[in-house]
Amino acid sequence: MRIDSHQHFWHYDPSEHVWMTDAMGSLKRDFLPADLEPLLEKNGLGGTVAVQARQSLEETEWLLDLADRHEFIKGVVGWVDLRSPTVDAVLEQLAAHPKLKGIRHVVHDEADDRFMMQPAFLDGIGLLAEFDLVYDLLLFPRHLPVAVDVVGRFPKVRFVLDHLAKPDIKNADFGEWQRGVDQLGRFRNVWCKLSGMVTEADWTGWTQEDMVPAMEGVFNAFGSERIMFGSDWPVCTLAARYDEVLRIVTGYIESLPAERQESILGLCAARVYRID
Repeated sequence: MRIDSHQHFWHYDPSEHVWMTDAMGSLKRDFLPADLEPLLEKNGLGGTVAVQARQSLEETEWLLDLADRHEFIKGVVGWVDLRSPTVDAVLEQLAAHPKLKGIRHVVHDEADDRFMMQPAFLDGIGLLAEFDLVYDLLLFPRHLPVAVDVVGRFPKVRFVLDHLAKPDIKNADFGEWQRGVDQLGRFRNVWCKLSGMVTEADWTGWTQEDMVPAMEGVFNAFGSERIMFGSDWPVCTLAARYDEVLRIVTGYIESLPAERQESILGLCAARVYRID
């Protein structure tokens, strides 16, 4: 099965989705399973992992409810307050749902670049292995040294790097980013999503070739066996259609053996997120 390892749903609320700038006006509406399912069918994908867009338990529970009602939603990466003194009880309750696959925090929006080094947050990450949950890393390149420190502390936790840590594709500035992903890729408990590239490029003038240095960088760092496709729909629609985002990846990997292509397009996500 081909799986989109990273997409979002929301009922738009301007008080909740404050990260949507004026330039993101096309995102300021509801995006729901009925909007995505035809795109998956048209492009030959059989399932997705729905990822949190708001930092609330309410949204996590809502995504799990959507997953119950829509078979193609194979997993959910939700949010919990990993710093809470009761996080173990919250995780135990949520992890009873078979489609909860991971947890994410919007680290790149925190004022403190070393946010993840808070003792309580580290304790929360450490609990994820007990519940067989992934931690999704949402970072900018400047956060990569901290991520390397965090990952090194938890060899039993599976980590997935979202959006390649957002390299500056638009300005072709990959130096700091490449050093960071090279370090992160040395840890065998870290995987990387080929997602979020078009929105780090020139939204109206990007080309397939613009994406190549970023893709080469993560393939060199992680190897093709630890990379998975993600669309970042509907955020990707700011710069590209769903089929265009998919074609960026399929075009780049077309020379790989068929089994490696199928891993990147679904089997890797199934292994990491424990999707049957």
